[in-house]
Amino acid sequence: MPPEPSSTYLSLSAASEMLGVHSTTLRRWADTGSVPVYITPGGHRRFARTDIEALAARRPIPGQAIGTTWARKALATTRTELALGNTRLYWVNELTDDDRATWRRTGYKLMGVVLRYINSPNEDENLLAEARMIGTDYARYALSSGLSLTAALEAALYFRDSLVEAAMDMPEESHIRPDSSARLLRRISRVANEVHLVVAAHYQAMMNANNQGLIDS
Repeated sequence: MPPEPSSTYLSLSAASEMLGVHSTTLRRWADTGSVPVYITPGGHRRFARTDIEALAARRPIPGQAIGTTWARKALATTRTELALGNTRLYWVNELTDDDRATWRRTGYKLMGVVLRYINSPNEDENLLAEARMIGTDYARYALSSGLSLTAALEAALYFRDSLVEAAMDMPEESHIRPDSSARLLRRISRVANEVHLVVAAHYQAMMNANNQGLIDS
């Protein structure tokens, strides 16, 4: 009996997205009988929403989807907080609109690096080098905006905390295995540590250079 033309049935792509797997994976599960499926007269697979929801509730998210799920959650939370001013970065409201936009873009760049690092099977030194460049940006923007080293570190810590908090919320919400959750947190910390060390070192180096210039003049 064909499925009713309603939202109770999902296409292959919609069901795959709900499960956080590639469509070829779900197609394989359906073809082997692991997931109930209806084939339309035109040869298209249709899945009962209740079957897919039940499967999503009991199976852990695969590795590649963990990073994507985490990024969506972290980005949404951070965007909301920055837009509403609900952050501990009290000095952000004293910046110009252009400066605030610069800080946001830098934070989003950091999220992008962390996401790629999470999904990388190895310790990608190129991504860690990119993280260090972001740390340099934090230090430079802080100096150009007249902010202290403490403020620069606060900005980096704020985005780090947003990423970690999103990761800590995921095991309960998304049924992530403990080992996957631990790996996620370790990878976030690995990138964030690179950023923080460079923020402190580069800010101090630029301050010393500025002071030397004043002395020489």
